[in-house]
Amino acid sequence: MQTQTPSKVTASHLARDAYLYVRQSTVRQVFENTESTQRQYALQERAVALGWPVERVHVIDSDLGRSGALAADRKGFRKLVAEVGIGHAGIVLGLEVSRLARNCADWHRLLELCALSETLILDEDGLYNPNDFNDRLLLGLKGTMSEAELHLLRARLRGGILNKARRGELPVRLPVGLVYDEQGRVRLDPDAQVRESLLFLFEAYRRAGSAFGVVKMFARHKLLFPRRLHGGPRKGELLWSHLTYARVLRVLHNPRYAGAFVFGRTRQRKRPDGGCTHTKLPREHWHTLIPNAHEGYIPWTEYEDNQRRLRESAHAQGLDRRKSPPREGPALLQGLVVCGVCGKRMTVRYHVRRGRRSPTYLCAGDGMQHALPACQQVPGACIDEAMGTLVLDTLTPMALEAALEVQQELLTQLEEADRLRAKQVERARYEADLAQQRYLSVDPRNRLVADALEADWNGALRALQQAQNDFDRQRQADRVGVDPEARAHILALATDFPKLWRAPATSDRDRKRLVRLLLEDVTLIKKETIIVHVRFKGGATTTLDVPRPLGGFQEWKTPPEIVAEIDRLLDSHTVGQIASLLNARGLRSGKGRPFNRSLLGQLCMRYRLKSRYTRLREAGMLTIGETAQRLGVSKGTVNRWRAHGLLRAHLFNDANAYLFEPPGPDAPVKCQGRRLSDRPRPRQL
Repeated sequence: MQTQTPSKVTASHLARDAYLYVRQSTVRQVFENTESTQRQYALQERAVALGWPVERVHVIDSDLGRSGALAADRKGFRKLVAEVGIGHAGIVLGLEVSRLARNCADWHRLLELCALSETLILDEDGLYNPNDFNDRLLLGLKGTMSEAELHLLRARLRGGILNKARRGELPVRLPVGLVYDEQGRVRLDPDAQVRESLLFLFEAYRRAGSAFGVVKMFARHKLLFPRRLHGGPRKGELLWSHLTYARVLRVLHNPRYAGAFVFGRTRQRKRPDGGCTHTKLPREHWHTLIPNAHEGYIPWTEYEDNQRRLRESAHAQGLDRRKSPPREGPALLQGLVVCGVCGKRMTVRYHVRRGRRSPTYLCAGDGMQHALPACQQVPGACIDEAMGTLVLDTLTPMALEAALEVQQELLTQLEEADRLRAKQVERARYEADLAQQRYLSVDPRNRLVADALEADWNGALRALQQAQNDFDRQRQADRVGVDPEARAHILALATDFPKLWRAPATSDRDRKRLVRLLLEDVTLIKKETIIVHVRFKGGATTTLDVPRPLGGFQEWKTPPEIVAEIDRLLDSHTVGQIASLLNARGLRSGKGRPFNRSLLGQLCMRYRLKSRYTRLREAGMLTIGETAQRLGVSKGTVNRWRAHGLLRAHLFNDANAYLFEPPGPDAPVKCQGRRLSDRPRPRQL
């Protein structure tokens, strides 16, 4: 130990207080490495020897059990820095630099404050003045060595951990359902209810195909799921609670349930506030992955398949070719359509057509990224109709077999749920028996203990009765769902699958789920027609050639045969008469509206149909003025002669306007003393 240099201590230093900083890195060191703690407290005597009264030597030991890597979570160190900064400290004492800080930034910040406030620093080796160059250089080297020492310690510890992890022998915290035996090997939990709950979860995911479907299945059967406490006074205790969506995902993503040893699935980073940020790494960046390292609940191949299905169902993440889960929209192939031009997954857009939502399959990934036009835009209504026909043709021969398999699956599922609920009743009965034994083993005269144990026994009995009632009620409700009448209903639906497919009660989401059971994906290529390449589950393929639907203008065009009929009727009827005739026959326009004079006028203009007036004029008919001029009479006389049938006339509009045939040799003439009724009357058209 070096001899101290009292000349460094001045009256200004002694006028201020001395601060002794005491720290141990972990709680275990506090209880086991007591010698180091005693040596740190003994530095009080050094301060007294330098001239500080014992009552002015303040001990800061609130950081016992805390690491010196960062100052963020060390209240004692922050208090020390504050006292130095405001000039209350004349000297800072610490056993060694590593006790004050193992981070160069924190250490040099303290040195700078000590230099500004002219505060001395003392450790076991000597007394230092931060304003002295040699002392400050030595203190800086000690701080650097302290930080390097921490790095070396961590590197040695980390190296041993990684080496053990490579062999799969590193003991890590196991998820619920897995435990270590006496030899340190991983085994399935000996609790039968825990094992069967996990097996039921994986079986439910096989059937439902989604994590949320598993949650709904547990909720529907009123099943609980185990979890183990990893901290607190009840550490290691097994609790039962309702299954959540997040817990289902954690179980499905955890490879330990497939019997694999894994290490390094996350990366840890320190935050400025002293906390840690954990980032999940992709599988190729995991440090260790050893499949089939121990017994598991599912095989590794099933775990891989579960990860693939989870990626396809993750709508918020994934690649361009990801599948999305079936949703509420009417697009039958939502999430299954692949662009036949660029090979990327197509999305769905909806628009309202004739009061109904109609889908359009759109490939616009690159267009959105690079401000380019969409790769393809394919109308979806005709595609969905063709795929619905394909599904009906494919599934109808197998409908009865599928219905029987569904029925058997329902029975198996209910049996598994009953077995799990029976385990819950058995556990409640065990808790009641245990509470009874505790109550009976106590001295009945010790009422303070006996009353508490009696209350526990009564609570356990109530829990047992509640579990038994829930078991009986749920079992009865489940059996109602598969009674003979329900089975007959299933078979009746199976024999008429097209009716089930087209039933209004069948939701769009249910139709999509049926399609996903059959199809892997559908590739679309839009040319003169829409080419549809269908890939079934298992690898079989087929190709459909679907006609392109008519555009809105073409679809709303009045049929050509109706236009031709209008053209024919214009030879002998007015527009109003034609509208009445067409409506009487039940004919409608392209938009489904009844005919009227205005609509027929627009059709005549659009298709350039000759009006009745033009047709009659081309046939040589005369106007009322021309007829009056030829006969040498007034227009009123011409109208009277037409009314009496003396002139042949043809109606050319709905305002009672006529065109007249040219007068012949027998045309009437105006004369005195002769009645018009004496002349023969020509037939009026």
